[in-house]
Amino acid sequence: MTEPAPVCVPLPRAAPASRPGLQTPTHRAMRKEAVGRVEWPPDSLCRLRLELPAREGAREGPARRLCRRAGPGGAPHQTRGPGGCTQAMAGRSGARLCPANFSAAADLVLSGFQEGFLWPVLVAAFLVAVAGNGLALHRFLTREPRPWNPAVVFSAQLAVSDLLYALTLPPLAAYLYPPKNWRYGAAACLLERFAFSCNLLGSVAFITCISLTRYLGVVHPFLARARLRPKHAWVLSAAGWALAVLLAAPTLAFSRLKGPPGAPRCNRTQPEACTKCLGTAADEQLEAYRAYSVVLAALGGGLPLLLTLLAYGALARAVLGSPSMSRTEKRRVLALVASGVALYAGSYVPYHITRVLNVDARRRWLSRCPDFANATQAVTALELGPYLAFQVMRALTPLAVCVHPLLYMAVAPSLRCCPWGPSPGPDLPLQAAPAPRAPHPSPRAPEAARSGEQG
Repeated sequence: MTEPAPVCVPLPRAAPASRPGLQTPTHRAMRKEAVGRVEWPPDSLCRLRLELPAREGAREGPARRLCRRAGPGGAPHQTRGPGGCTQAMAGRSGARLCPANFSAAADLVLSGFQEGFLWPVLVAAFLVAVAGNGLALHRFLTREPRPWNPAVVFSAQLAVSDLLYALTLPPLAAYLYPPKNWRYGAAACLLERFAFSCNLLGSVAFITCISLTRYLGVVHPFLARARLRPKHAWVLSAAGWALAVLLAAPTLAFSRLKGPPGAPRCNRTQPEACTKCLGTAADEQLEAYRAYSVVLAALGGGLPLLLTLLAYGALARAVLGSPSMSRTEKRRVLALVASGVALYAGSYVPYHITRVLNVDARRRWLSRCPDFANATQAVTALELGPYLAFQVMRALTPLAVCVHPLLYMAVAPSLRCCPWGPSPGPDLPLQAAPAPRAPHPSPRAPEAARSGEQG
């Protein structure tokens, strides 16, 4: 059924003002009275902007102010950031609008899953990640001899990235604590989302560098020792940080606040009065955000996984075919290989894939939203599978940061605190084989020596 267009009372012309470009108080009062007598459509006041006379010009008139302030039934509503009055733009382009009460009902259901289990996981991940990575970074700085070898350089960068990533978790946990409400302003929202994405991508980049360093050390040990210098590792680290910043920069264009300023105080009985810090994108930007998510899945998940599989596959073949390594040493190196692959296969790659699937499910729901008969039908039509899978990966990915110190123990002698059999020496992860052992003296040697003395 076609929605009724807003009925706007024509604005009477007032006497010209004493100065050009100004309006008399009488004209302003008549304009205010006319705007107050508009019959609003059931879903939004934003379309009023399309019906008012064009003589508002470039200045922000009453329609635009109402568009930013008011929502269905006179309830305040605002979307701050690029895009402004999104429903007005959708109406101008001829797109069918999703009623605001349907979107609010769906958001209430989806937010319940985040408020139920995600914030405690983020708090636990923060505590463990800060303790483990902080201790690792302290030992790198105080116990590792200088200059650091390339593997230690990359491990130190990974520890810094993990610490910065962990520092973004407490504000996110406070935001998700029921009722879900962002209390820290628009600038903090942008910084939180950017830092979260940037340091997550940085962690992936430095884990990949560690994997390639192990490959060179085991499969091409002479090349690694002769050509790979600490200065090269520092240059690659700077490139890794620059790449992470570049890939995370579009987050600043997608993230924004969405909420009703001037509404009653946010609480559990009035979740519609809460302010949201969008971690994905607004409805009108979903198409662009999906393309961005696919790029991140390819460059931040698929490509690092491919490089890691190739490097660790060659490393495993070299270790298994080495006759000079003991079984214990081979098992240890293979365990490191499996842990590196599991980090990608179990957290980073599924995180990016489920995010793309969740965006696709959201786009399908929005395309069907105008046809729903009521809010109950809108909630029933939600595709919860992709959404819940993405929320689970949002919980598992921070936990993966907690196990990174176990990877440091393979490349930094200062972190080896557990007596796992014979010590392999400080460079085992970068060697194809341990140093050759001295042959045991023959039991007949002393007798031969004595007989030689007697002769």
